[in-house]
Amino acid sequence: MDIKNRNLFRINRIFFLRLPWLFRFLTKFRETEKRLLIIKTDAIGDYVLFRNFIEAVKTSALYNDYSIDVLGNVLWQDLAVNYDAAFVNEFIFIKANDYYNSPLQTLKLGWRLFKKNYSVVLQPTYSRTLINDSLAALTGSRQIMGFEGDSISIPARYKIKTDKFYKERFILPQNIHFEFERSKFFFESVLKEKLTINSLFIPVEKKENSGIVIFPGAGIFKRSWRKEDFLVLIKLLKQHTQQPIYLAGGPGDQQIGNYLEKNMPPQSVDNLIGKTTLPQLVELIGNAALVVANETSAIHIAVATKTPSVCILGGGHFERFAPYPEYFENRPVCIYQKMECYYCNWNCIYKTAGTEPYPCIDKVNLDGVWQAVLPLL
Repeated sequence: MDIKNRNLFRINRIFFLRLPWLFRFLTKFRETEKRLLIIKTDAIGDYVLFRNFIEAVKTSALYNDYSIDVLGNVLWQDLAVNYDAAFVNEFIFIKANDYYNSPLQTLKLGWRLFKKNYSVVLQPTYSRTLINDSLAALTGSRQIMGFEGDSISIPARYKIKTDKFYKERFILPQNIHFEFERSKFFFESVLKEKLTINSLFIPVEKKENSGIVIFPGAGIFKRSWRKEDFLVLIKLLKQHTQQPIYLAGGPGDQQIGNYLEKNMPPQSVDNLIGKTTLPQLVELIGNAALVVANETSAIHIAVATKTPSVCILGGGHFERFAPYPEYFENRPVCIYQKMECYYCNWNCIYKTAGTEPYPCIDKVNLDGVWQAVLPLL
């Protein structure tokens, strides 16, 4: 939880944990409407892994006559509006972590959701958060469904309380680890039907596939492969192919992009970091011949647009977001050096300098990545 002001958070706990019960009491005095809310406020990659199930809800036998709203992360607003507007009546986009420190924001959004009169609320994120649990409860809905989940993103003392907000909490089978399969299990449980969705899909107009997209950032610096290794990789690519090379990423990746561009001959790479919208990034990846990236949204977009990709993978969320199961069409080639401490949820047991990546990322050697890239050129 991103708590910057303890005093404001203490006030907010009233809205998070007590106000929902008042709102639920007030719903006794109104008729419910056929309105359904899906709450999904995590990162871009999580959205890409989840988004195909929005259509499944909208076209299901249970909810095809419902108005479907989505409460999502402002980070993927452009993508959702561009690709999912046909299935959603209204989007509400927020920066979820801001609400830990803003009681007024919480109250305003809670009241807005309560007035919508949702009869059903779905919270399909396995690692639940206090924010999402509380926003679901502030709708006043008596039919809130989510996972039993874990305590990775919510302290156990709060989870015990927010568990009571849910009418149903689904227990994930032990053999399901991959995030896409978790979502599929959730929506099959909600819809009470088997779904035929077995892969990711984002529609792009395929042109002549050309260009290699290098995505050197990872959102969090310590999850990123060393910039020096990316530089050598790009130099190897320039020696073996005439394909144009594009650097892509968000504004937070500009420093590494500038380093790579500065240490290459002029016009060797086209540095697009921080210069594309998300739909433009999808089009760029969808029409590329190859993507090389850390385990980021770029890899999931590559899978969804059927673009070959190589993923430089650490162990924090191993098997949850990558590697992909074998049945997946166009799954990425993942390069990693497995350590005993894998599955740590990025709570690294090793002490490293702030300028160094986590050891599981640092152990991924250049030769291994290059041997994976070479057959795909």
